[in-house]
Amino acid sequence: MKNNPLPRLDNSPEIRELLAPFCRLQPGDVWDDPEGRHRIGCSDAADRDRMRELVAHTKPTLAIHDPPYNLVAFDLRSIGEFVEWCRKWIQNTTEFIAPDASLYVWLGADQNDGFQPLPDFMLMMRDQPYKARSFITMRNQRGYGTQKNWMAVRQELLYYTKGSPVFNVDAEYTDIPKILRGYYKEVNGQKTENLERSKSENIRAGNVWVDIQQVFYRMDENVSGCYAQKPLKCIERIIAASSNPGDAVVDFFAHSGATLLAAEKLGRRCVTTDIDPIYAEICIRRLERYRRSGHEGWQNGHPFELELPSFAESSGAGFVAHEVAVPHKLLF
Repeated sequence: MKNNPLPRLDNSPEIRELLAPFCRLQPGDVWDDPEGRHRIGCSDAADRDRMRELVAHTKPTLAIHDPPYNLVAFDLRSIGEFVEWCRKWIQNTTEFIAPDASLYVWLGADQNDGFQPLPDFMLMMRDQPYKARSFITMRNQRGYGTQKNWMAVRQELLYYTKGSPVFNVDAEYTDIPKILRGYYKEVNGQKTENLERSKSENIRAGNVWVDIQQVFYRMDENVSGCYAQKPLKCIERIIAASSNPGDAVVDFFAHSGATLLAAEKLGRRCVTTDIDPIYAEICIRRLERYRRSGHEGWQNGHPFELELPSFAESSGAGFVAHEVAVPHKLLF
């Protein structure tokens, strides 16, 4: 198996410099899907004029946002500054989505900083025209922590609604397993536990998701370099439950393009943007690769393999890319 991932792009300036020339979009640009289904922009989600241009006449019935936690274009902000920035893109979301729409926001809770920015964001949302519906937790397989605290293995997802949007209850019956052992029962003279008797096609997803595999390098959907990639299964679950086929979905923080690809797979239209030209390019390439090959990402590889076929670590100097000349017509 090849082993050719990109390092984390948020803290690899030398790699970002190498990738920049291969990006089709610059700040303010919009890419229109040749098949007429999706739009990808390169803009700040807080910029009202840019978001109006991006969304245009579309009225999304679902918004799924995964803002960088207390980071705006890789610059650290105070909690107050972060929440005020969030207020701007929430207001843009409110203006451009349909009157009856759902809003999902992934947001971190730093246990070393008063669980921020989650509590201040939730307080800010009280002033917005949304009804809080659920506080969802997705369990990670890997966590982080110290020997003096509980291991952090959760991701927080807030679910809000505006008006009376669709909720397809049939769409969120799932294969979530029972995870508690016990409840023994005699069946045909054999003692069985509940795990052996829990097979059913009628298990509804709750607001604690334990059945979703965290993305890692050996998965087909892996997009290396993206430090906060969400699994397709969780985005597909949201889209199936909170939209109908043909509806439009908006995502102001495209990153790895998970919302875009999930929308493509489930027959929805997607309007998405990222402030970073590199992530905007990754989204375009991920969609193109899926349509061309059926692959959902780059297993143990990366989106720029054609132009920069391999990366090698070098002592004291980060990563070195081995480039090849690629004709312009092959790039775009």
